[in-house]
Order: sequence, then C-alpha cells, then structure tokens
Amino acid sequence: MTSTVQRLAAIRGDGPPKRHNARTIAALTGNPGCARRAVLDGAGVDKPKLAERIGFPARFGQSRFAITRGNAFEAQVKADGGVELLRLVARRLGVPVPERASWTDLGGADDLPDRHERSRRALTAVGPDAALFDHPLLGLDVAGQRVSLEPDLVAARLGGRFHVVEIKSFPVVDGQADPAKVSAAAVQSAVYVLALRELLAAAGHDEELVSHDVVLVCPRDFTNEPVASLLDVRKQLLVLRRQLDRMARLDDLLAAVPAGFTADPAAEPGALAAALRTVEARYAPECLASCELAYFCRDEARGHTGALGRPVREALGGVGTVADVLALAAGERAPDPGQEEAAALLRAAARLRADALAGDPA
Repeated sequence: MTSTVQRLAAIRGDGPPKRHNARTIAALTGNPGCARRAVLDGAGVDKPKLAERIGFPARFGQSRFAITRGNAFEAQVKADGGVELLRLVARRLGVPVPERASWTDLGGADDLPDRHERSRRALTAVGPDAALFDHPLLGLDVAGQRVSLEPDLVAARLGGRFHVVEIKSFPVVDGQADPAKVSAAAVQSAVYVLALRELLAAAGHDEELVSHDVVLVCPRDFTNEPVASLLDVRKQLLVLRRQLDRMARLDDLLAAVPAGFTADPAAEPGALAAALRTVEARYAPECLASCELAYFCRDEARGHTGALGRPVREALGGVGTVADVLALAAGERAPDPGQEEAAALLRAAARLRADALAGDPA
C-alpha cells in the first residue's frame, strides 16, 4: 500500500470504507473549501456513525419506508426488461419508440475492477441503436482519488445519443415536484453525465454523445404510475467541473492533518471530537441538508460569521467572529489588515441603525 492509503486506513479505523456516490460528490463540490469533509470522505469514514458517537447525530436521510418504497418503484419501472421504461423515455425525448432494445445488467457482485471493465466495454462498444444499461459502474477523479459511481440507468444510443435516467420515488403532483428534490437530482445526475462523458472521451468518442438532458422518472401524483421529465443539467455541469478543478488533492490535505489523527467511530467520544477540531471545517447553514457532521460543525461555529451563511461571511471579508463584527461596528477596535472595507461598512450600518432607532430621518 502507498503511504496515503495507509494513512486513510488509519483515519477510518477497522470498518470497511464507505464509498463515494453522486450525493457525496455533489455535497463536496458544493462546499469545496471544507477540508474536514474531504478528508473524512476520502478515507471512507462512516460519518453517520461518527456523528452519533460524538453526540451530534445526523437529522436527515430517508426512512426505511421511503427506501423500501423507492426500491419497489424502481423495480416496477424496470420490469420486463425495461419495455415500459423504454417507451416512457423515448416519448419524453421525442423520438420514435424502438420496436426492440437490448438490456444489459451491469450490476452484480462488488468486484469493482471487473464491473468497471464490463461497463467500459458495454458502453463504448458499437451495438444496436436502442440499448438500456442497468447500473453501470462509472469512475470520476475527486481530489486526486478515483471514485466509483453507479447511476440508476443509462439509455444508450436512443435517438443517437446516451441519456442518463434517474429514477426517484418523490411524486410529481399536478405537474410539479419538490423544487429542492429536483435540484438535488439535477446535481447528482450531472455527476453521472460528467463521468460517462469522460469514459467515452477516453475511448476516443465525442463526449457530446452524452446528452445534457437527463430523464427524471418519478411517480405521478401519489400513485405508482411513472412519469418522465427532462432536466437540463448544463449549468450543474459547469459548476461541477469548476469545483472539481478547485478541490485540493487529498495528499495535499493530508499534509495539514496532524499525525495520528483518527476518526474511527470506535474511539472514545471526547477524543474523537477533539481530533475533529484539528481539521479545518467550512460550515455553512446549507451543510445541514447534506452533511452528517453538520450539527457538530454548527456547534463548533457558534459565534463565528460563517454560521450566518456564506453571503454574510463573504460580505464581512476576513472578520471571523460576531464579537469582532460588533466591536468594529462600534469603533471599539481597529481593523486588521484587509478588514478596512468591511469595518467601514459596519460603522456605516451602525450609524444607520442608530439613526433609525432614534427616529432621525437624517
């Protein structure tokens, strides 16, 4: 093993590594400055178990009922070799419904090298115009580490292009779905589109063979009748590429992590919490919806401007704490180098507030 692999194993502890998925990559790229999350995800730490161990359990995620319902809906949509799914996708894309299409199941045992190779061969081979690929295994470089991704389905060469198909169990009611869930699905789908484009490009194909239009399949209203929608993920792809390029390599991040650092959920809770505080985090309120350690980081960030959200933190420049903000606004302390503009704005805001409270229109 390389020293990096050994270090990551020591950070993780005795448990098996938790694999990246599209959701974790979307969360990472949404907050690329958070070294803590990048290190823990890179090491494959079981963050839900870690959060519970230190007394800040995660408060999001699907219930068992929702997971069961989602699995049942996916199985229904894919039944009979995807005949109904093929019709649904073709009509949504506005292309003729093929009389027949091949169906290739690329799932199976967790032998990653074998599944990657089978997926590569299947997706890059010349074949019939209409083909459906179930659970192909794709790869993407994240912070200098190769991670495996498994989309729900890829409809290949349908209408001359590849389309990623995402099957979700949240309902579309009167033609509308939960905007937050649709947005999350779009970002996760963009991860799959990027990974598939890179796979085709590596095989000498034009990456534009992979459409930026993702087919989202959800139940209509509160029934199990599937309905397909198109998601244009061009904007998400641009953001994803930019953020992945910005993310530091894992080796560089590990260089700043104290020797002996561990996030093994089996360790003593107090020692775990103390160790986590030695790795820099970049908390923002948005983390509450995407990171299992968000409540720990929020508690740690109390009194800091970052806890008020990224727009506030960025507007205040390098002013790190609420106490410093109040002191600068009141003129009780001189600004540090680089804080002069923020200090002037804070003093002006304090004067406006004082005038408003005094009822002075001037």
